[in-house]
Order: sequence, then structure tokens, then C-alpha cells
Amino acid sequence: MVAVPLLLAALPAAAQNPLLPGIGAKDRRVVVDATHAPWNSLVKVQSNLGARCTGVLVAPRRVVTAAHCLLNRAQRFLPASSLHVLFGYERGEYRQHRTVAALETGGPYDTERRLDGLVGDWAVLTLDGDAPEGMPPLPLARVPPDAGTPLMLGGYSQDRAHLVTADTACAARGINDTDRGPLLVHDCDGTRGVSGAALLVRTPSGTRGGDGGADGTGEGWAVAGIAVAAVSGPNPRNIAVPSAAFVAAVEGNTPSLR
Repeated sequence: MVAVPLLLAALPAAAQNPLLPGIGAKDRRVVVDATHAPWNSLVKVQSNLGARCTGVLVAPRRVVTAAHCLLNRAQRFLPASSLHVLFGYERGEYRQHRTVAALETGGPYDTERRLDGLVGDWAVLTLDGDAPEGMPPLPLARVPPDAGTPLMLGGYSQDRAHLVTADTACAARGINDTDRGPLLVHDCDGTRGVSGAALLVRTPSGTRGGDGGADGTGEGWAVAGIAVAAVSGPNPRNIAVPSAAFVAAVEGNTPSLR
């Protein structure tokens, strides 16, 4: 993995649609019901400049997304007051809106997008109020999934920006260790707009994190990481920041978690 273009940039890979980087030769994405778990924990993150990404609710007043979604044209982070979180967004309507009271990121942004720079491409947004009822936070998976572990990835893709589309049949492909920490490699289809979306992994029955799986098995879901980048190649080998990178920021002892 040497070329690491953003999900916001085109990939020079013949097997991928240059307009939809991060999508393989066979697009596995399907439209899912955003009112059902675990998709009802996803949110749309927008800025006053018009930037749009996906995020995931991980505490009553905390949302995680990709840090690169929050940059202005000068590649500096936007103020929290210019950020908005939409709950239950679908077809131009949403259930409730929250503004952002504060944000914490993984450190200075790496404008060259080197592989080790992706480790800090996360942001925790503290909202100005609790999430609406019926939209539960998802727990964080503190240990990255082993290679071959089934995963799901869904969000507001640029080509279907008003619906949640998801790859529900993908898997973890391993860990890429960098000088700054590990990155989670996966083969889930995801493109522009899905940056910041939760890479979802099953949790044992009875663990908090949704009211059951998409197939009705009764298992829950946890956030294994957030999607941040795609890697060039004939098949999707995309990159997520593991949840361990931002768990301390999410679970800090602040009023936002009460």
C-alpha cells in the first residue's frame, strides 16, 4: 500500500470507477433502512461551507467522523460552531438537528496524506444536546477485528446522497502498522461521502449496540473503526482508523457523556 488517495479523490485503478473511488468492479452496496439498527445510529455531518460526510453516534452527545471532513479551503479545521449533525436524514428530510459545541481531533492534519498520517484522521464532535430518542449510540470495539471477520460499512455516498447505502458483505483484511499506530484494512465498498462512516462488527448477543442485526439474528453491532481512505488496486482495499485511536476522546469524563 503506497498510494493512499482520500475517499474524496479518484483512484488510478482500472477495476474501480474513477468517479467512485473505493468501489470495486462489482458494486456490493445496497440501500438500507435508516430507521433500523444499526443504521439509525448513523448521522449526516455538514458544514456551513457545504462539506458533507457520514458520522456515527457513540455516546448521547458524541459523534465520531473523519477529521478531513472538517477542513476549510486553507486546510485548517472549521470552528465547531459551523458544523451540523442531522439525525435520521433521508430524501432531504431529517428527524432532528444538532449543532456542535466542541470538537477534538487526532492532532495536526497531514496535508500530504501519508499512510501514517491517516492514524490521526478522526474527530469527536460534542453536540449541543442529546441525540433524539430511538437513535442509540453504538459501542466502540477496543480491539481491531481479525482478518476475515465479517464487517458492514454504510453511509451517505455521493451518488446516493439522500439515502443510506451499505456494503453488508465485506470483511477485515488485516492491520497495517505505521509509525503513528495501526490502521485497519478492509474490502468494504465505500466512496465519497462515506468518509467518517462506521465500520461495523458483530457483538455477542446481549451486548449493547443496537436492537439486533440487519438479518434479525439478535446480535448487536460495535464500531470497529471509521472509514478514511481508499488504496489503489484492482480490488477495494480501503482504510479505517481503528476505534482504539479515539476511544479515550469519546469516553472522557465530560458532561457530554452524562
